Amino acid sequence: MYYNGVYHFFYQYNPHGATWGNGNLSWAHSVSYNLIDWTHIEHALVPTEPYDLRGCWSGSVTILPSDNTPVIFYTSISHEGEEVQNIAMPSNTSDPFLRDWVKSRHNPLITPPSDIDPRSFRDPTTAWQKTDGTWCVLIGSQLGSDGAGILYRSRDFISWSRGDSPLHMSNRTGMWECPDFYPVSTSGGHGLDTSTNGEDVLHVLKASFSGRDDYVVGTYDPETDEFNVVGVDFMDDRVQLRYDYGNFYASKSFYDAAKKRRVLWSWILEGDSEANSIERGWYGLQALPRSVLLHKDLRKLIQWPIEEVEQLRYGKVMLDNEEIESGKVLEISGVTASQADVEVSFRFSNLDGVELIDEGLLDPQLTCIQNNASVNGVIGPFGLLVLASEDLTEQTAVFFRVFKGRQKHTMLMCSDQSRSSLKTQVKDAIYGSFLDVDPNEEISLRTLIDHSIIESFGGKGKSCITARAYPTLAISENSHVYVFNNGAKSVGVSSLSAWSMKNARFSQEGSSWLDSE
Repeated sequence: MYYNGVYHFFYQYNPHGATWGNGNLSWAHSVSYNLIDWTHIEHALVPTEPYDLRGCWSGSVTILPSDNTPVIFYTSISHEGEEVQNIAMPSNTSDPFLRDWVKSRHNPLITPPSDIDPRSFRDPTTAWQKTDGTWCVLIGSQLGSDGAGILYRSRDFISWSRGDSPLHMSNRTGMWECPDFYPVSTSGGHGLDTSTNGEDVLHVLKASFSGRDDYVVGTYDPETDEFNVVGVDFMDDRVQLRYDYGNFYASKSFYDAAKKRRVLWSWILEGDSEANSIERGWYGLQALPRSVLLHKDLRKLIQWPIEEVEQLRYGKVMLDNEEIESGKVLEISGVTASQADVEVSFRFSNLDGVELIDEGLLDPQLTCIQNNASVNGVIGPFGLLVLASEDLTEQTAVFFRVFKGRQKHTMLMCSDQSRSSLKTQVKDAIYGSFLDVDPNEEISLRTLIDHSIIESFGGKGKSCITARAYPTLAISENSHVYVFNNGAKSVGVSSLSAWSMKNARFSQEGSSWLDSE
């Protein structure tokens, strides 16, 4: 959240180990002035009460406008194993870092209703307030085998009553974790406060399930609390709407009032074994924060790394109007390839002869697996080889391919980690999505590389793929980045800009900034 000039980041943390732990899960707390450099302070929540002795789990923060007080709404697991919902508030709102949080004497505020499995009732959203003063919140759940966002209402943020029906549910998904519900503007490039509604507003509903974060766009009527999907519902179409088609889960957005934008955070899981995590002493990282906007077609979102990320850039390298012939690999020299930000635009002269594809029947990830970076096509695969060793023994390929569909050409975007490490194979070696762009126009790709993380944004943020890789050769100064083309036809690079990236800074409160460079 953004509160009184400070960004606060709360995250799930086990102070006693790298994995979940039984009863240890807490809310760690860090603060920042720029969303890049962070200071770790005291934990906001730790298990202390009978209703949260099995851990303080996921939730959200709502800032009450009546007295500008932030309220944590979180799930805990009671001694009986029920998932219940609780709140906590800062003891001193004049403390800029809000170090001390006090749990409400009314906890638990919401307990599982009789028709819901008490172990499937968690992760309250940020609440929104209607014009009549009523507060609403969604809780992730499952009704029978259908995923659902259960609606609750309150006048005082203490006493909550269940709505007559879920805000939305789906028979194509399982349990909904970490739901999110927020407005997006149809008329401008800015974010909206969570309680905003009106003529130029649609709403986004996100649910996490089966290791993925899917969303739908729709209309919300605050009078009836009806939400109606506009376009594609969960899992209903080949162009399934996902924040990210890679290793990206349990995301949460917040409204940044300082810059009038909606910012999205997400958890990047480890791609290797739990045993390796225990040996490392930690598990998982956060993706770079992204801004989220509604696309001009009013049917999907576009995402882009927040502008503050560019503060870490240095040592710009450029390349313009380069032709990448079939089989050619061109190194981007002059950048620290293990920490880099690369923006490139590709073009090609004609689309004649590309392979046919029945895109209505295909899973894009399976298509990327079948047509990986080593499988030659007519146009593609072409793109970037990142975290690559000099001899290309290790490499992660982020690439595109063009196919001819039944009515139009189709662009496929893939991230191939199948050759990323001589030692560690990741659980999902290849990710893919269909990219909604016109192949007759320039195709853009931005890829951020950070040692073991590759975040890629295709078509100016229309499709995003996050991947993990654990190279053993392509590390530090032995890492390289290349432009490549394994297609039969040459591909043009209209423009390419690449930067080395400095480290973000992290510290414990009371110490100076730690710069590890």
